[in-house]
Amino acid sequence: MYSPVATPAQARVDLAAIRHNVALLKERAGGAEIMGAVKADAYGHGLVPTSEAVLEGGASRLGTAFVREALELRAGGVTAPILSWLITPGEPLDEALAADIELSAADVRLLDEIAAAARRAGRPAKLHLEADTGMSRGGAPLAAWPDLLARAVELRAEGVIEIVGLWSHFACADIPGHPSIAQQHEAYEAALKLADQAGAADSGVIRHLANSAATVTLPETRYDLVRPGIAMYGLSPIPELGDFGLRQAMTLTARIALVKRVTEGCGVSYGHLYVTDCETTLGLVPLGYADGILRHATGRAEVLAGGRRRLVAGRVCMDQFVIDLGDDPLSAGDEVVLFGPGDEGEPTAQEWADTLGTITHEIVTRIGARVPRVHQNVTQGTSRRA
Repeated sequence: MYSPVATPAQARVDLAAIRHNVALLKERAGGAEIMGAVKADAYGHGLVPTSEAVLEGGASRLGTAFVREALELRAGGVTAPILSWLITPGEPLDEALAADIELSAADVRLLDEIAAAARRAGRPAKLHLEADTGMSRGGAPLAAWPDLLARAVELRAEGVIEIVGLWSHFACADIPGHPSIAQQHEAYEAALKLADQAGAADSGVIRHLANSAATVTLPETRYDLVRPGIAMYGLSPIPELGDFGLRQAMTLTARIALVKRVTEGCGVSYGHLYVTDCETTLGLVPLGYADGILRHATGRAEVLAGGRRRLVAGRVCMDQFVIDLGDDPLSAGDEVVLFGPGDEGEPTAQEWADTLGTITHEIVTRIGARVPRVHQNVTQGTSRRA
């Protein structure tokens, strides 16, 4: 494992900010349970330590895309209920059931595959049935929803599954006033009515629809449980409406590897897209597109170094990029902050996303595995592993 002291770069994760954000979202949820979405290594923040902080902040459940992520949480000692919702044929369902992981199903084929695993395990599978209410991604279309419900009820009668939840997912909750929001809400209500008629919506079955954006802006969609993701990490789900009191948890830093004085007219990095217009000092930053720094940050994104903002000078390379330091007296080993909460004048992840024409989800989840996650404000119960 990298030493946080010796690494050329690190992503510092403020677990106190995570706990603050989850507590704020829990208050917003108005009594609904919180399922923290910790897929993709907790959005790049480090799966086990971040998940523990999410639970400490007030979440009672966790959600992952893949079964292997849920199994990693169990191996890390996390005992809270976990739902995994993206299941392809051949997944380790036997291991999932043995680890008491809840699963999602959206078609009869998967229902039968899960039921077979439950028969082998000798214990019922806990299932959330997903309806496609208009996103056209996961979930059973409403035309196929009755067949899914009927098969689930049959398998429940056999004793091989328990119906734990009924859920769907918004496509445009982050676009206030988008007509699909009301349409999907109406479709979800229809799906719940069909489930009730089929005998699949018994008391205790969890209804969940709201993501981060819906949690903070659409109280009528919160039902029994909400599934915040990006908001837990302190990044606004609807930036044009503000930050909702969230605190950004990740700060990405690097230490300058090399400084050198160059003359006027020097071309910098591949393609010479940047040419010095006077004698100046260049600093080499040991992060590149292999670490998740988008190549089109070239000449566009800013970093903080020596107390000043500086543009990425020249092409972002696989492992490094260059900044122009002018006449400022920086040295090898000095810190560069690519993004953070903005407290010291550094760019935020939202600024990087806006500059590069993407969303904050991509900025933080792209940070690669060779950048160690250093968790700060760790409580006694939180894992310290990166």
